[in-house]
Amino acid sequence: MAIHSKEEIFSSLDDEVFGTGFLPHPLPKYKLPKHETDPTAAYQLVHDELLLDGNSRQNVATFCQTWVEPEVRKLMDECLDKNMIDKDEYPQMAELEARCVHMMADLWNSPNAANAMGCSTTGSSEAAMLGGLALKWRWRKKREQAGKPTDKPNLICGPVQICWHKFARYFDVELRQIPCEGRRLLMSPKEVIARCDENTIGVVPTLGVTYTLQYEPVEEVATALDDLEEEHGLDIPIHVDAASGGFIAPFIHPSVVWDFRISRVKSINTSGHKFGLTPLGCGWAIWREAEDLPEDLIFRVKYLGGNMPTFALNFSRPGGQIASQYYNLVRLGREGYTKITKGCADVGAWFADQIKKLDMFELVYDGRGGVPGCTWTIRKGEDPGFTLYDLADRLRVKGWQVPAYPMPANRGDLVVQRVLSRLGLSRDLAGLLFEDLERAVKHFDKHPASESLTRKSAGGYHHN
Repeated sequence: MAIHSKEEIFSSLDDEVFGTGFLPHPLPKYKLPKHETDPTAAYQLVHDELLLDGNSRQNVATFCQTWVEPEVRKLMDECLDKNMIDKDEYPQMAELEARCVHMMADLWNSPNAANAMGCSTTGSSEAAMLGGLALKWRWRKKREQAGKPTDKPNLICGPVQICWHKFARYFDVELRQIPCEGRRLLMSPKEVIARCDENTIGVVPTLGVTYTLQYEPVEEVATALDDLEEEHGLDIPIHVDAASGGFIAPFIHPSVVWDFRISRVKSINTSGHKFGLTPLGCGWAIWREAEDLPEDLIFRVKYLGGNMPTFALNFSRPGGQIASQYYNLVRLGREGYTKITKGCADVGAWFADQIKKLDMFELVYDGRGGVPGCTWTIRKGEDPGFTLYDLADRLRVKGWQVPAYPMPANRGDLVVQRVLSRLGLSRDLAGLLFEDLERAVKHFDKHPASESLTRKSAGGYHHN
């Protein structure tokens, strides 16, 4: 949904756009034209306007994939008119979706991957909400069977992505977000247990926190919840938000135990369009066992030609992302994903080492043991003559989008900057970014920022 200022739109209703020699008349911006336009001219209009967007390859803020193989573009084109929801009309697309679910269940060490329950989604945010809904339904059913009230569900998390705030607000769940304290910027088992009660529908550790790129301690949290159940009888499940880490940890961090090897982990969501390497619009939700996905949440659609089960917030959506995900899984296999992910991690660690050499910065995350990339802040006591918002703004002059943002409560005083190392950010390209960062720092040596930017005045650097 596009949100604009009404006054701005009203004042521009009569503005015209793209009046050129090969258009018979200028076109309005905010009114439907009276006449049709030649397709070549209409394409040129839209193409030229999009030139004003940033270069996605230089967007090191986003976790999302910005480079794909040519074969993926072909598959996206071939599936442009295939509706993923219509499994009766497009049964092979549905088959590819099912194969992806089983492959990911196996990748995440499901005890019964051949019969795993799961589905594709428009993105990881939708997948996270489906996981949250399943937690709420299971909790409510248990409460009803015990004759207890069901009006005060709560969910425990650390510094989460905005989708969990949306889930809590949209589906009437209290979000008990663990605040950052001092140098602790993630959830801890102690802080989780302190917030648990009989109304807790689940705990959501994040495998790759948006703010710092680090993994939260899933196994340690699960052990603490095991102890809590033994002492107080509270059986609280875990949903892992593996939006980024789900396609990283299995390949380069196999010793990190976070998935279905832990019996308390009931569901996992991930983004195919992040380190799963698909184009935008691909997410996945996988449940440990059939009983972990309440039957009440599954709808059966009969008006598309068959009796098809569906569990999603969206309905019609293109099937190209599913075909692309399956292509990547069979094309790369464990060997290919490991090679790519390790390469990304190496670039992230290299960039962190370069940042460490600049005395005014302190690393928050050094690119090792989490999502490929690094996070840093201005060293305490340093006054380099600029803020990280100034630095982000200066880097944008060269096309780089490098976000600067404050940490969540209670560390809003800590402003950090972050680089994601994805497929497409080569060692050479990362080197060019670092050279531009050094030039930006030297620029401020000669031209100190007289009116430093704040997060309100700095535009376009929110984390994705």
